[in-house]
Amino acid sequence: MADVRLRPATRDDVAFLVRQYSPEVCAPWNWFGFRSETDILRQLDDDGFLGPGHGNLIVELVGEADPVPIGNVSWHAVDHGPPPASRGWNVGITLVPEWRGYGHGTRAQRLLAEHLFTTTVAERVEASTDVENTAERRALERAGFSYEGVLRRAQFRGGGWRDLALYSLIRGEAG
Repeated sequence: MADVRLRPATRDDVAFLVRQYSPEVCAPWNWFGFRSETDILRQLDDDGFLGPGHGNLIVELVGEADPVPIGNVSWHAVDHGPPPASRGWNVGITLVPEWRGYGHGTRAQRLLAEHLFTTTVAERVEASTDVENTAERRALERAGFSYEGVLRRAQFRGGGWRDLALYSLIRGEAG
């Protein structure tokens, strides 16, 4: 049976990442504009998409054949008071459309939360998604995240302000 793993991006992933930032993959929930191949190569060369306050990993399907990249997960620091003690992580995911609906996103987000709890001192991993993104909301709940409420008019996307549903996972709840 195939499973999901997370791995760092390489130069072999550049074409995949360019597609990941396209409206065919991102819209409607994660579309914030194109990322050029030049920008992606620059970030790969700069920090490998793994900086101290952010990161991005490839979601890969493994087990039955050659590994297949099916998406990417990302995170960035959020401070709920003076860092570093009050620093947590906000996570996100984009799966290629043909791989959605199989539970891979749930597994990938859980793996990412476990990775962040293992490799950092953060007590909190959070995720926010459009209030209308019911598939992502279900995936977060299946991954163990708890619904906390609505961030009103928190994100500008698609020409207007959008409400976001906020979820969290606390250290000790993962594992």
